[in-house]
Amino acid sequence: MTDEERKLTAYHEAGHALVGLFVPGNDPLHKVTIIPRGRALGVTMNLPERDRHSHTVRELKAMLARMFGGRVAEEQVFGVENVTNGAVSDIRQATDMARRMVTEWGMSEALGPLRYGDNQDEVFLGHSVARQRLVSGATAKLIDDEIRKLIDDAEAAARRVLAEHEGDLHVVAEALLEYETLSGEEVDALLRGETIHRGETESETGGGRRSSVPLSDVPEAPEAPETPETDAPPEAPPDLAAAPQPEN
Repeated sequence: MTDEERKLTAYHEAGHALVGLFVPGNDPLHKVTIIPRGRALGVTMNLPERDRHSHTVRELKAMLARMFGGRVAEEQVFGVENVTNGAVSDIRQATDMARRMVTEWGMSEALGPLRYGDNQDEVFLGHSVARQRLVSGATAKLIDDEIRKLIDDAEAAARRVLAEHEGDLHVVAEALLEYETLSGEEVDALLRGETIHRGETESETGGGRRSSVPLSDVPEAPEAPETPETDAPPEAPPDLAAAPQPEN
């Protein structure tokens, strides 16, 4: 990636992370990175603290807001004309989730606990039997309006969070540009005004970008044990330099 793409990606992922932290109902932040994976230029991971088998309306709305955190951050920092297509997956996921909330999960007060949509089943002979539930034009418009309302509310929630935490957005994005990968604990430390300490420094690695994986501390050399008076030389302490070290 170019420096400009890295900067855009850093703010995009920082936006996801902050909205996930400050909108109640989201799972804890696990990791945020700007290292490309497949088609994604960066990834923000939120993981539940226990096994999750269902979601409440509050949790789903919080997830919708988090999905729009990246795009809103790009717009807030770089302007509307510089918003990228990096949010294409976020928009698709948010729209699909909002539609299911309205048409399948009965989470719209205006439409009630009814299923609206197509239902397709495959019979054992391999033939497809399609059963479509037809809705009136007025109902179809109401479905669209309810989906739009969920999306608009989610985007507005993301805007409120990032407007209130604009300074934090810059702090997290700059840390991502330096370290490339941050754990949830490190993001929390940054928001408290603390400095990230990694086990490897630039001076030890010859400068350049720091490793995104902390190295374990090398133990100090043990003192040589006392040996009896014999003709054999005392046993040398283990060669710590030959011990395997974690890779960067």
